[in-house]
Amino acid sequence: MTRSAAPARRHFLRAMMGACATAGIMVSLAACATSTFPFIPDHYTFSQQQVQAAVQRKFPYQRTVSQVFEVALTNPVVGLLPDANRVSVRLDLQLASPFLQQPVSGVVTLSSELAYDGPSHSVILKAPGVDNVSVNGGGAEAYAQQIQMAATVLATQLLANYPIYTFKPEQLQFAGVHYEPGTIQILTNGIRVQIVEK
Repeated sequence: MTRSAAPARRHFLRAMMGACATAGIMVSLAACATSTFPFIPDHYTFSQQQVQAAVQRKFPYQRTVSQVFEVALTNPVVGLLPDANRVSVRLDLQLASPFLQQPVSGVVTLSSELAYDGPSHSVILKAPGVDNVSVNGGGAEAYAQQIQMAATVLATQLLANYPIYTFKPEQLQFAGVHYEPGTIQILTNGIRVQIVEK
C-alpha cells in the first residue's frame, strides 16, 4: 500500500509543480503584456526638430494686408517655453508700403498653446498670439501701430490651428480599443502627449 501511494503522490506533486510553473509563466506573461503594451504607449514625445520641420513647411509666406502693406514672413525658428507650456515661433519680417520711405525689415515673435484636434487626429497650434513686433528704418516708427496690427493679423491667421503632428490610425488603436491624446506638456527638449483610452 505504501508502494502504490508513493507513485500517486509523486504524480500529484509533479502535476502541481507543472500547474504552478504554468501559472508562474502566465503571470510573467501578463506582467510583460502590461509593461510592453507600448503598441500603444502611455505617451508620445515629439522633438523640437520635428515641430521646426512642420512649421518650416508653411514658409516663406507673402500677403497683402488691408490693401496697404505687403508683408513677407520667412525663416521660422521654433522655441519651447516649458514654464508657460507654450511653443514660440520667431519670424523674419519684410514689409513694404506706399506710406513707407522704403521697405523695412524686422522680427515677429509669437507664442501658442497646443491642443488636440479630433477630426484631423492632429496636435495643433491653438490661438497663437503675437508677443512682439520689431521693425527699423524707412519711417516705420510713424506707422508702428499699423505695422504691428498687419503683422499680428497675418501671423496669427497663418498659424492658427496649424497641425504640428498628425497621428496615424494605428498609433491610436490596438486590439479593438481606441485611444486619444490627453494632456499635452511642453518640455525643455520636446513635447510630451499623454495617450489615454477613449
